[in-house]
Amino acid sequence: MNDVNSTDGVDGVLDEDRAAAALTALGVRSGAVLLVHASLRSLGPVAGGARGVLGALRRAVGPEGTVVVPAFTTENSDTSPHYRARVRGLDAGAVDAVRAAMEPYDPAVTPAPSMGALAETVRTAAGAGRSAHPQTSFAALGPGAGRLLAGHRADCHLGEDSPLARLYEADARILLLGTGYATCTAFHLGEYRMDRPPRRNYRCVVAARGVRQWWEYEDVALDDGDFAALGAAFEKSAADGDVRIGRVGAAACRLVRLRPAVDFATDWLTEHRAATVR
Repeated sequence: MNDVNSTDGVDGVLDEDRAAAALTALGVRSGAVLLVHASLRSLGPVAGGARGVLGALRRAVGPEGTVVVPAFTTENSDTSPHYRARVRGLDAGAVDAVRAAMEPYDPAVTPAPSMGALAETVRTAAGAGRSAHPQTSFAALGPGAGRLLAGHRADCHLGEDSPLARLYEADARILLLGTGYATCTAFHLGEYRMDRPPRRNYRCVVAARGVRQWWEYEDVALDDGDFAALGAAFEKSAADGDVRIGRVGAAACRLVRLRPAVDFATDWLTEHRAATVR
């Protein structure tokens, strides 16, 4: 694990130049593939807001690098925590109205409001790509986007037929930009790589040949409730260079190698969740 210093604006406003310099100081390299989780509020004032942050990220990775973000859409599912919170306390008629108003997933236009401003900025940027999964899509900008996003099967949220596995193959870095390990999506790939992980049914609204319909499928039961503890354990045992810690603006940030993080997660989840079941 490495601690690094970074630059910040003396006027209290982080501009694109300083943000790019801070990312480089953190260890982001030209040509890198970055899976980014960001809390823009934690950065403090940023010139240009989310667009300024994206500009800094693209400058740090350079023209050969690729920026990837989760663009998840829990809003079109009736098996998600978002839906359960939305209909809590409603009568049957109101619940039916909520379900009827749910829009089917369209990778070109469906927003991902729960993913934050940076994810939406990447998703809507000129030249951005997006994967096909109706609930757990990813968006990306850069020359590697097409390869990373291709083949995201609709019955595989975050496993071997998702962008996470392609990011693993690409030896990507995870950038926790003012967020913690609780938001580290890559750990979910470790869930899929456990021996016989628990599974459950999911349901969401899709458009099949232009016709709106509900679609139900079975996949691994995703659970991020222990990711903060998992991340702390990984960081404690991480090899030199696998985790770099620094600041970008006002935010505490981490740059993490995705491969060792996923490998550690697979073993840690296998041990700790089996112990919980026992």
